[in-house]
Amino acid sequence: MRLAMSPAASGLVRSLLARSGVERGRILLTEFRSTDWQSLTFTGEQHKIRLRIPGPDAADAAHRLVNGLEEAEFTIPGHVVADVALASEPERHPDGSVVIEIEALTVEE
Repeated sequence: MRLAMSPAASGLVRSLLARSGVERGRILLTEFRSTDWQSLTFTGEQHKIRLRIPGPDAADAAHRLVNGLEEAEFTIPGHVVADVALASEPERHPDGSVVIEIEALTVEE
């Protein structure tokens, strides 16, 4: 099933998955919400992303994805990631998987 995402949202998800260093198909997108956002001078979207990383090396992949996340540079044509952060600490599950929840704000250039 494919979700309808804006260009900013899909670019953000692709960039986050690339940070993990594992194949994109290994990371499950379990929740995704984007809402329109605007200030007096900017328009954009707020994003909430929940990812599940299964497998024996899930903790390592999760660490690569979140390490330095707030200072990371993202390349999304026509958009700037104005803010990105973990919404909560990564959750480790008994099966070895790790769940990560990220919140971000993208604005149009």
